[in-house]
Amino acid sequence: MGSLFRSEEVCLVQLFLQTGSAYNCLNPNVNAFQRKFVNEVRRCEELEKTFGDLSQKLQPPIPTPPAPQPRELLTIEEESERLARELREVCNFVYCFHANTFYELHFTVTIHPRPASVWFMCARVNPVALAENRQDVRLSFVAGVVHPWKVPAFERLLWRACRGYIIVDFHEMEEKLEHPDSGEEVQWTVFLISFWGDQIGQKVKKICDCFHTQTFPYPENQAEREETLNGLRGRIEDIRSVMGETEQYMQQLLVRALARLPEWIVQVQKCKAVQTVLNLCSPSVTDKCLIAEAWCPVSQLPALQSALREGGRKSGSSVDSFFNRLPATTSPPTVFPTNSFTAGFQNIVDAYGVASYREMNPAVYTIITFPFLFAVMFGDVGHGLLMTLVALWMVLEEKDPKLRKNTNEIWQMMFGGRYLILLMGLFSIYTGAIYNECFSRGLSTFSSGWHVRPNAEYYNWTEETFRSNRYLSLDPNVTDVFTGPYPFGIDPIWGLANNHLTFLNSYKMKMSVIIGVIHMTFGVCLSVFNYIHFREISSVFLVLIPELCFMLCLFGYLIFMVIYKWVVYGPMTSDSAPSILIHFIDMFLFTENKDNKPLYTGQMVVQKVLVIVAVLSVPVLLLGKPMHEYITHRRKRPQLSHIRTSPSDLPFLISSQFLFSVFPSAIVCKEFDTANVFMHQAIHTIEYCLGCISNTASYLRLWALSLAHAQLSEVLWSMVMSISFRQLSYVGSIIMVVIFAAFAVLTVSILLVMEGLSAFLHALRLHW
Repeated sequence: MGSLFRSEEVCLVQLFLQTGSAYNCLNPNVNAFQRKFVNEVRRCEELEKTFGDLSQKLQPPIPTPPAPQPRELLTIEEESERLARELREVCNFVYCFHANTFYELHFTVTIHPRPASVWFMCARVNPVALAENRQDVRLSFVAGVVHPWKVPAFERLLWRACRGYIIVDFHEMEEKLEHPDSGEEVQWTVFLISFWGDQIGQKVKKICDCFHTQTFPYPENQAEREETLNGLRGRIEDIRSVMGETEQYMQQLLVRALARLPEWIVQVQKCKAVQTVLNLCSPSVTDKCLIAEAWCPVSQLPALQSALREGGRKSGSSVDSFFNRLPATTSPPTVFPTNSFTAGFQNIVDAYGVASYREMNPAVYTIITFPFLFAVMFGDVGHGLLMTLVALWMVLEEKDPKLRKNTNEIWQMMFGGRYLILLMGLFSIYTGAIYNECFSRGLSTFSSGWHVRPNAEYYNWTEETFRSNRYLSLDPNVTDVFTGPYPFGIDPIWGLANNHLTFLNSYKMKMSVIIGVIHMTFGVCLSVFNYIHFREISSVFLVLIPELCFMLCLFGYLIFMVIYKWVVYGPMTSDSAPSILIHFIDMFLFTENKDNKPLYTGQMVVQKVLVIVAVLSVPVLLLGKPMHEYITHRRKRPQLSHIRTSPSDLPFLISSQFLFSVFPSAIVCKEFDTANVFMHQAIHTIEYCLGCISNTASYLRLWALSLAHAQLSEVLWSMVMSISFRQLSYVGSIIMVVIFAAFAVLTVSILLVMEGLSAFLHALRLHW
């Protein structure tokens, strides 16, 4: 649990590896191609390319096998290359068969007996008669297939180029065939062109080439066409039979690849990662081991030693790997152990900044404060319940691989913060119960503390009084009108009052200031644990106490006045309650307003003392710590000069471990930068003092967002859902279903998604 509240203790270790990994690169000046394991990394990259070819044919699940040993990588390489080679050969064979089938099918269609209209046109032309007049005239044919959307342009260009000296017929195929290049299913159009003369034939062939048509030889007599057609049908059957057997063989190869490929991919990736890290290590002088330096949590040192022994055992090495702890010259990295519950909150804190080494972890307290501040702005029992149900579903199904491995970025963000959303929903239910709001409607869980009958009897109200007056006031001074506060939350009778919004504004505004000051004060108080841990006791008196004095003497006193007024002035004496705002302004002006009576006796004296203490804490905060550091530095200098007896002894002392072991601070003798220290403290003081004022006002967004959410819920209910209650009939039930569907969609999209995201961002801003 200690590491949960404070970062883990980390040490610098030097690893002597037979095989292993490293963190920092000990040979950064060595060219990447000159490193020891560059060939192994290249082999892994080549295997990844091979796996890429196989993965295009498959969609395998992703297992988590261990990293392979170097000797196992050779087996993976041989098997994967053999599978890839066989699969490429089969794919090329199938592609050629597809192309041949495409050609044979189209050829079969083109030589199929032509329509009667074409035969009639050809019958009208007597080739023998033409031969008697022109010996060089011969009737020729061009047959083929063309893409259907090219037919109009193709026909138009043929007629214009050949000037009508052709006979063209188009016929759409009855079934679709696969395009050999794109693979899409196309319903091709068959064409047959009849023409006379070689010049026209050349034009026709060029036009066919321009439109990328598939042309085929066309026999001139019917007997040859029938003979060719029968031969093509037999060849097509043979090709289909061979293709069936080939596809079965390819299916067997794919099954073999599917069984091994996912495991190979993960193993090669791990092997590549290991070899890449090994390239960052430095070889020893004898080149028998690798040397690496790494940061390791102290609690994980036994696990590190166990991992080194296990690695040596698996590799069959006769010498075990080991590590040595080194003294760190730089600040170690910050390590916060997280799990699925705390990871979301830790990411919120780390997005602003990572705490220094061994500082307090604010993410632990964010687990409560972040959902609570969100719920203050989003408080509604119904909306919080919907959010809780969604988050609870994600929590219960968190082990589902489909949810964990979804690649959608928005889903990954939501799924990673499922516990955060769950707490936000639960806190929203709690604050919604305090606000007494459920989809903007009040809940009468308990009996109201206000009663109308005693007030009506006291003032003799009649039915005419109720009919003639739209609003009537309840007098709390009348006996039994106000019997006591509501047991939990806000009394539901406030939903009927015309000053409902005024009451909620006052309540939520003061509540926001109180929560904000408590939150900021708590954050300041956390620094005391850091000061004590790092033994900076002077900072407790010179930084922490002045900060608390400034905060509490001003804004802490404001909270005191609010709570004091709530306790002292009840419903019976609310008309004589003084204004806190005027008192707070008079506090800084050192004046007294006679029209605004004091809250308690001696208020002016107390306020003057508090303002003086707050003002005096500023120079202490500004000058205290820099002066203390300067005095401490001056005291350490004589001690250092006493050690340096002569210049000739200094190299010996530094080369040995004497100086570091006795006086660690004497290794690096830095000059005290007075201007830098005072400037840094001045910036901190100004930032803190202004931040106390601006951040207190910034917490008013709790009031603003809560009011906006409540009013938007009210508008959505009154403008949408309440319409369905006007007709109490069968038709009204149908209308209610339709309107409820619209109400549900608007509630989820606007109030849950948009308003929830807005409240989340504002809660994030308040924590940052």
